[in-house]
Amino acid sequence: MKKVVLIGLLVLSFLLASWPLPTTATAQGPVELEGTLHGAPYKIRVPANWNGTLLVFAHGYTRRLEAAPGGTPVENALLARGYALAGSAYLTDGWAVKEGIADTLALVSFFKGRIGEPQYTILWGTSMGSVVAFKSIEDYPNVYDGVIPGCGLGAGTPRNFDLTGAIALAYDVTFGWPSAWGAPEDVRDDLNFQRDVVPVLLAQVRDRANFGRFEFIRLVLGGPAEDFYTGSNWLFQDFFFVTEARAELERRAGGPVVQNLDHVYRLTPQEKAYLAALGVDADSLLAQMNARRNFNPPPKARRYLENYAEYTGQITRPVLTLHTRIDGLVLPANMSAYRETVRQAGREENLLQVYTDSVGHCTFTVAQLVAVAEAMDSWVRTGMRPSASAFPEALGFLPNFVPPPWPQP
Repeated sequence: MKKVVLIGLLVLSFLLASWPLPTTATAQGPVELEGTLHGAPYKIRVPANWNGTLLVFAHGYTRRLEAAPGGTPVENALLARGYALAGSAYLTDGWAVKEGIADTLALVSFFKGRIGEPQYTILWGTSMGSVVAFKSIEDYPNVYDGVIPGCGLGAGTPRNFDLTGAIALAYDVTFGWPSAWGAPEDVRDDLNFQRDVVPVLLAQVRDRANFGRFEFIRLVLGGPAEDFYTGSNWLFQDFFFVTEARAELERRAGGPVVQNLDHVYRLTPQEKAYLAALGVDADSLLAQMNARRNFNPPPKARRYLENYAEYTGQITRPVLTLHTRIDGLVLPANMSAYRETVRQAGREENLLQVYTDSVGHCTFTVAQLVAVAEAMDSWVRTGMRPSASAFPEALGFLPNFVPPPWPQP
């Protein structure tokens, strides 16, 4: 019996030695942890001079294990300033907003039990991760003291994916939607972008006679002219989400998800004149699109889209959005849409929006990301909104930028 007890004590001693005990926010580090929490890989980094603030990162569409946007360079810069960092790779890949919300919450709880109670917890997310941030600050203001959505879907998932339906319909009336892709409103469930879509799209793009028709699609989208066909190659990035990414989301939702019953497809007189010079009759194409405002997904599938996520704008904690001036994948118009949602909820005092003089999706510099993190940290600590001086033009911020309105409708 004594031998059994002795062995048990030795095992317990080993476990205690290998399992860091909870500490306070002022405890000395550094701590670096990686592991799996409820099936989702996680990463935690705590500096020796932890300032008490935890920055939790929610990544975008492609699964990755990072504790800050931009990866290691940003992590190291923030650690040097005393911030603790954490990030989850989520349980699944793809449009994992549901999993992202749950896995990030679980990681915060794990951090508190394993490392210590933060004085402040700030959630930031980029691209699809912005949806995790936007939704979480509405649903869990008792967990997060503030959020930083970057390159974010401020119009919400439904409107952004409805825009993919608009692109699909515009493509159908100009080129004809291949039956092998499914239908514009209900893509084939196993549609593969590289195998099924790229060969068709690439052949059409290479034919100069098609330029006017692609310009019609771009203008319906409200996409930027800059880098649409080269450079950032917005056309192909957008079509990935029109096709394969939407197929993945439809599998999650259990059916087609986009609707256009309340849409009115239109272009400005100047845009129509431009297209006419390219040999495109925009009025005829728009008439064909408006005659097909019959995308009506099953209620259950649509509810999944709305749950993950549509926003109410009822924010009681600080929200600081960050966007580039040109982003052909997640349009800056998302920020106009989000501001209007918050305005209608009467919560504008809790919203601050900043922009960078960059072209690209989430193409922020290390200095910009650090500046935004420090500005939010100051906001939650003092209760005072950051001033314009927190976002200097010398770092590439645009103090007077106004994003365009949401397109279609």
